[in-house]
Amino acid sequence: MSTTDLIETFWETIPPIWRQTRGQIRGVAAERFDLTVEQFQALRRIRKGYDSVSALAEEGRLSRSQASRAVDALVNKKLVKRLTDSDDRRHIHLSLTEKGQQTLSGIYAETEAWLAKRFQSLAPEQTQKIAQALALLRDAFNSKPQA
Repeated sequence: MSTTDLIETFWETIPPIWRQTRGQIRGVAAERFDLTVEQFQALRRIRKGYDSVSALAEEGRLSRSQASRAVDALVNKKLVKRLTDSDDRRHIHLSLTEKGQQTLSGIYAETEAWLAKRFQSLAPEQTQKIAQALALLRDAFNSKPQA
């Protein structure tokens, strides 16, 4: 297979799969957990360690007011808590509550069940080939391009 054919196959495969998966995640977040896309993204980012409204806005390419509204809603839903920094009272740290952790776990568990159904029709040797191909793809994108 030529590089051109590989690129074409990539475009025909990865973006549509990711759109479906992302749509599934967002659907579960909205329908089962009453979260907007911004609220879900804020939860994910807080779990990753982005612990301020400014950091969320910058990482999510949102305005500070959009990020602040998402955080306010998450605090009202008891999914996120605000903690004042003892050294700098102007800085407010964000962290997930137990309910916030459980909500994210629930969203991902439902999405993984959806993925498992998608993969169910594959034979074991097919799943092994896909796993190997995904590892190769990950490695190709994690390595530095040669000049």
